[in-house]
Amino acid sequence: MKVENPAAFRFLFQDDVYLLNAEKHLFAEKPKKPADAIAEIPDAAIETEVISFNYKGNNNKRFLVLAHYPGIECMDEAHLAALTSTLTRKQLSLDDVAIVNLALYALADINVLCSYFKPEKLLVLGKDAVAKGLSVPFNRHATHNNIAVLFTYGFAEMMSSNENKKAFWEQVKTF
Repeated sequence: MKVENPAAFRFLFQDDVYLLNAEKHLFAEKPKKPADAIAEIPDAAIETEVISFNYKGNNNKRFLVLAHYPGIECMDEAHLAALTSTLTRKQLSLDDVAIVNLALYALADINVLCSYFKPEKLLVLGKDAVAKGLSVPFNRHATHNNIAVLFTYGFAEMMSSNENKKAFWEQVKTF
């Protein structure tokens, strides 16, 4: 007779089954050899490349300006003069802001920039100056990780269009 369910034994055997001392060794579990200890692999120190930014200004007011000018260290001189004029109208100076040319920092994303500069405000000048990981509407005030952000026209776009200048100033004056 083959019993498939061990619970059925209690109905088949009505007597108690005892283990005799002479037979205990047959049912004793043999000590298992412990598995070989695996040597712990020390955690390799994770080295992250720290990016040091070359920027214009002193960042006194934690106001970060992102621009994109390939082949230039900071900004085009005419565009820098226009930005300085805009900042002056807002009672700010170059000492109050940090101007970063993202064309020089291809690996920089928004988290790296925020951890380095710790900005309270972020002005993005043109679509090429949008840092990786930053997604905000165009020419509208927005926030990203509790940072006020304005993504607007670059000065190259504004120099050729009075409508773009007007739209830029309407947003910047309340920023």
